[in-house]
Amino acid sequence: MNTGSSPDNVTLALKDTDFTKISALVHAISGIVLPDNKRPMVQSRLLRRVQALRMSTLSDYVEFVTGPSGVAERNHLLSAVTTNVTAFFREMHHFETLEKTILPALKQSVMGGRRLRLWSAGCSSGEEPYSLAAIVTAAIPNASRLDIRILATDIDQTMVEQVRAGKYASDALRDLENEWSSRLFGLPAKEVMRRGSAEIAAPLQAMVRCKSLNLQEEWPMKGLFDVIFCRNVVIYFDKQTQERLWSRFAAVLRPGGYLMIGHSERVTGAALSAFSPEGITTYRRL
Repeated sequence: MNTGSSPDNVTLALKDTDFTKISALVHAISGIVLPDNKRPMVQSRLLRRVQALRMSTLSDYVEFVTGPSGVAERNHLLSAVTTNVTAFFREMHHFETLEKTILPALKQSVMGGRRLRLWSAGCSSGEEPYSLAAIVTAAIPNASRLDIRILATDIDQTMVEQVRAGKYASDALRDLENEWSSRLFGLPAKEVMRRGSAEIAAPLQAMVRCKSLNLQEEWPMKGLFDVIFCRNVVIYFDKQTQERLWSRFAAVLRPGGYLMIGHSERVTGAALSAFSPEGITTYRRL
């Protein structure tokens, strides 16, 4: 491996053999499929890692990250090739189902001491789990004093750290109504825009637990979930991996619990017998 050269001299081309090696490694450690049409994106993003490590070529990087000395770099690789697109209350119909259907049915028992568990799987930078927390606190009085937890997980440790920080630039709130801005940040949207950034309100941060988790590996969580959001994540896996994940989600959902998935995703395979469709990309555990 040749290091120490100027980043200006980096060879830009990602060879066929190198793309094959990177695709195989990413699939092996995460289940993510990188089709050939993603090659320009992969090349562009890996170039940043080549420059950060002051290597000479993309082939040097591929040799490094696929070898025994590059194990720690694989976290950066996954961060580079995954796409983290999210927003507060994105695909609002799922949050409306939570607000108008799921939580009203559970409200009395939760206020009486029943535990409530939600999971944002593939949480990206945290807008989704904090949106869940905002909906929960709006629907259930004194939610912060009850046995309510929201698990936020992502394979990208950088994203998990952003969730823990709970700080967001004002452009993330551009289309947010004042009611939700106040609940999320304790400030009206106009004030957040004036300041340029804001931090999630302490009661909501306390409700959310953040962990790095590879969905392909063992899940350490104990107990069952009432609601799982896993949206626009499984679409990046091959069919066999997708079907295995649907079954694993079914296994950790309470009977009557809900699974929310992305707009381009559908539950398939053996897990179909465990779910009942309940609306747009919404499934209920039988």
